[in-house]
Amino acid sequence: MNKVDGGNRKFILVEMMDYADSITAERVKRVIGGYGSGRQAVEGSGGSFSYYELGEPLMIGDVLNENVGVDKIREYVYFTDTKTRLPEAHADEPYYLGLHVNNAYYFYYEREAVTTLNREFLHTIKTRADAYVIYADLCMLSEAELEKYHITFKKIPRDITKL
Repeated sequence: MNKVDGGNRKFILVEMMDYADSITAERVKRVIGGYGSGRQAVEGSGGSFSYYELGEPLMIGDVLNENVGVDKIREYVYFTDTKTRLPEAHADEPYYLGLHVNNAYYFYYEREAVTTLNREFLHTIKTRADAYVIYADLCMLSEAELEKYHITFKKIPRDITKL
């Protein structure tokens, strides 16, 4: 159609079946590069082709899919709140995600244990910021303490009953 009307259409093809890497990918490559010979030759459309496979979903319903791994979960949590990439980890603060617009983000997560935002956890925080966003399974701080320390508590969306 681009050749017929001088258009500049682009597209992304999504295939959900297990033949995407064999049949669908090969057909797209032929359209781009051309196919056939002699009088049967069809000129290629040009363009480029990339093939990607999706990993496991981060969420299954409203619950975190813990099979994707903690690194991917941390990236997702930070990006969801900040719309920026996760900075490099701090070895001295394992639950620290990063600082964005002077808000410090923490993801207090253990795969095999329920985590609780309490005064003991607050003593592990080394990064100083105007405000804090802290993810954990439970929160033992009062509303007054959260307000005093400028903390926004966010519950980790997982099924803690299975632990």
